[in-house]
Amino acid sequence: MVIKNKLDIAFGPFGSSIGLFLFIGGIITVYFTLFGVIITIIGAFVSFTSTCTLIDFDNKRIKFSNNLVGIIPVGKWIDIRPEMKLGLKKSHKGYQAYIRGTQPIGIHINDIRIYLYGPDDKQIMPVKKFDSYESSKRELVELSNILELEII
Repeated sequence: MVIKNKLDIAFGPFGSSIGLFLFIGGIITVYFTLFGVIITIIGAFVSFTSTCTLIDFDNKRIKFSNNLVGIIPVGKWIDIRPEMKLGLKKSHKGYQAYIRGTQPIGIHINDIRIYLYGPDDKQIMPVKKFDSYESSKRELVELSNILELEII
């Protein structure tokens, strides 16, 4: 059984919205010129590219994947070894853009993520993200029992 956990949008909220405008504008422009095909492809790439984690419980492996254009997964499977660990960590991502050239606008995203750690306690990859500490703690215990890993 493979479970997919969506993590982030690759180019952030501002890049994704600009990509969506390029995608829609490219579709409209295709009617007039073939240059619209290039604009559509660039817009689809920027707008729909995202990251996720795939967990294969049957084969005990995990994959951090970049989904190009939202459908082409790119990443490498990592076998889960018994000396690996799971842990929680707060995550903060900030994005800043400028409207009218000089007025900054910022978006801050705070969440809690379950990370996979190696035997030397170095962070390998994020596994899943949550909005609340209670739900992340519950899922951490459940994942550690299923994958038979220690909790940091």
